[in-house]
Amino acid sequence: MSVPLAAIERIARKAGVDRISADAVRELQKTLDDIGFELAMDAAEAARHAGRKTITKEDVFLVSGKRNA
Repeated sequence: MSVPLAAIERIARKAGVDRISADAVRELQKTLDDIGFELAMDAAEAARHAGRKTITKEDVFLVSGKRNA
């Protein structure tokens, strides 16, 4: 499942991008999918390590390097 292209364009606009090529949008989509997959895998491992089957917000914060849970 991929992040919709329109959502990626909205994210780029929020980041201050005025123009973005279709190729750049597709590359961002692929990169976001890859990063999301890796974060989900790492968060699942963190949950298993804690003896849980459910990934929590704290697991995602832990594996993403965010400080505020």
